[in-house]
Amino acid sequence: MFIRSERLFLRPGWPEDSAELLALIADKSVVRNLARAPWPYTADDARRFLEAPQDRLLPRFLITQPGAEGARLLGCVGLAEIEGEVSLGYWIARDQWGQGFASEAVGAVLVLARSIGHRRIVASHFVDNPGSGRVLEKAGFERTGRIVERFSAGRGMAFPAREYALEFGEPCDCDDGGNGDGDGKAGISASRMSLPGMSARRRAA
Repeated sequence: MFIRSERLFLRPGWPEDSAELLALIADKSVVRNLARAPWPYTADDARRFLEAPQDRLLPRFLITQPGAEGARLLGCVGLAEIEGEVSLGYWIARDQWGQGFASEAVGAVLVLARSIGHRRIVASHFVDNPGSGRVLEKAGFERTGRIVERFSAGRGMAFPAREYALEFGEPCDCDDGGNGDGDGKAGISASRMSLPGMSARRRAA
């Protein structure tokens, strides 16, 4: 499945992405903000991530930016089931921080999540990474009031994380709206999503 937003193209990862993915995520300042990525992050870790099977209701995407010389990789965004809830996760390469790419990618995935029937999405960030909280709040997430100890493989320890949740209304088939760009407004101008076989397997979270 693929998503096109204003500046970005979100697509599945392929084995040939391994070297470029490793070059971006093998950065302690990125990995320390993630829960499951190990440190040091190795070529084998990148290969396993790219070869892991996809769940059509819990998709994950590489974030790319098309250009005249091809599409460059910026990071990753996706959904996962954690403790029985649908959870949003994402990361952006350090040299691309501050350009609104995380907000745009998150907005695109939330439009998809709603269109396939998810009703509630949760997310969290470690408390020493407040920038991630700003991305979530721009996208419409609200703080739950809970700060929990969450293990970070990259840190090798548990660390306090602030929890957020986003509640959708009734499922829709729209492909516009959502919070996308760095200004917190709709960032999906022409989203095109390939969703074979999804209508029979909607999940209400």
